[in-house]
Amino acid sequence: MDTFKNLGIKPGRAVCYSGFRHGQVPGGEYPTYEQVKEDLLILEPLYNYLRIYDCDPHALTVLDVIQKEKLGFKIMLGAYIEAEMNNFNCPWDGGVHSEEQLALNAELNQKKINRIIELANTYSDIIFSLSVGNEACVGWTDHYVHENKVIEYAKQVKAEASQPVTFCENYEPWHFKLEKLAHELDFISIHTYPVWEYKHIDEALQYTMENYYSVADKYPEKAVVITEAGWATNSNGRGIDPDNVNELYQKIYFEKLMAWVEKEGILTFFFEAFDEPWKGSPEPLEPEKHWGLFKVDRTPKLVMQTYQKV
Repeated sequence: MDTFKNLGIKPGRAVCYSGFRHGQVPGGEYPTYEQVKEDLLILEPLYNYLRIYDCDPHALTVLDVIQKEKLGFKIMLGAYIEAEMNNFNCPWDGGVHSEEQLALNAELNQKKINRIIELANTYSDIIFSLSVGNEACVGWTDHYVHENKVIEYAKQVKAEASQPVTFCENYEPWHFKLEKLAHELDFISIHTYPVWEYKHIDEALQYTMENYYSVADKYPEKAVVITEAGWATNSNGRGIDPDNVNELYQKIYFEKLMAWVEKEGILTFFFEAFDEPWKGSPEPLEPEKHWGLFKVDRTPKLVMQTYQKV
């Protein structure tokens, strides 16, 4: 696609990476250098691009490993901005915050924006694009930030870093509430999860295509990247029918999705590399814990048992 070429972004295999293992959690214990090295050596034969969600100690370790071990990855680096407004429509506990907390979050967010600029300039040979937030404008988010503030962050990063700037969000808000933001960005990044929207595996690829083209057709002058698309392998029934998730369905979705996006030249980050036990509720079958192509012990799920051999 010409819109990708204009940004200097080449097609390639891409995956979302977060390396938190048992007992590790953002803001607490982080993966070590050796653990990240182990992960990246697993992923390097398979992927060209990694998406990292925040400019935190984990991201710094990832960049350090790539640089010191001379690995070939290119990174989409994010600044995970926190709530600056209350969202009373958030369907779980966590969308409402004190005024003091919102003020602190705004200060923290500015520090994150400063940090992503610093890292972008320090690791300009590794970081190929920058995201100024993740799912912070969709109606159900627990870390709501107004579109106008996201625009401010995008403008700041564009002024002080050379990499293309985006914002990662569910496909739906791009249709109506993020039009101003879309025109400020260098490219648009969307998330599409048919399984969260009660689609069966047989409907999944068609629904993903509909989600993608609904945004791409609205903004024909902009490149549109899929920064999250995946299929869970377990569920306790919270939002996803347990009969609709397993390793076979993940394999089917992955293979169909990759065939389509590679044919069309759409950069697509599959969600995600490894299962993350810290996510969601304490229940072992909480679906948020089970999106990895690899299990938390780094053994491959069904799709990777085939894909690693390709």
